[in-house]
Amino acid sequence: MQQLLDRLSPAGPAPDLEGWVLVAVLAVGCIAATWWPAWRTLRLGVTLVHELGHALVGMACGRRFTGFVLRSDMSGHAVTVGPARGAGVVATTWAGYPAPGVVGAAVVLLATVGWSAPGLSVVLVGLLAALTRVRSALTGLVVLTVTAATGALWWWRDDALQQQVLVGVGVLLLIGAWRHLATLLPRPEPASDPGALARVTGVPALLWVASFALVLAGATWLVVSRLA
Repeated sequence: MQQLLDRLSPAGPAPDLEGWVLVAVLAVGCIAATWWPAWRTLRLGVTLVHELGHALVGMACGRRFTGFVLRSDMSGHAVTVGPARGAGVVATTWAGYPAPGVVGAAVVLLATVGWSAPGLSVVLVGLLAALTRVRSALTGLVVLTVTAATGALWWWRDDALQQQVLVGVGVLLLIGAWRHLATLLPRPEPASDPGALARVTGVPALLWVASFALVLAGATWLVVSRLA
């Protein structure tokens, strides 16, 4: 029990993250999100957060999350059961594209205030719960891999390493969220999330894309201000 409590508690003072260490962490995060050989694999992690964003908001709105799949082309699908119209389905459909940026900003914030360990604990619980809703082999492989990496980082606790990894992952998720959003331009496909929102609400799809961009801009500002 004491070992578990030690891994759940925040760091006393937050470890220093500055100078060449910060530059190295940011460089790794940026390269991972822009260099094609790395991005081809790591983009599945961004899609995972996207789909779990749909699921989490859907459950918060009273919908039932029944499963999700990830595909190798960066697409995915999360299924929530509930009314076909109304605020709940709008919020659930809207949540996917902003989710990686919001989560990225949140983990950077937690890391820079010394709360890496509690943040990893929450992520680990969420991933374990997500395993029960996996609906394809690729999805299971991705979730298991991310869960194992998160569990190892959490169990063999090193405050400085946890902070560095979370900042790098946060930058990766934020840049990845912008890359996902760029796929909607110049015109969202009817089958995309903004296309679905346009059908349900009558609001043009590009306005929904603009709302995603506004949230990601806020997340970017938060990350830059914290790291500056």
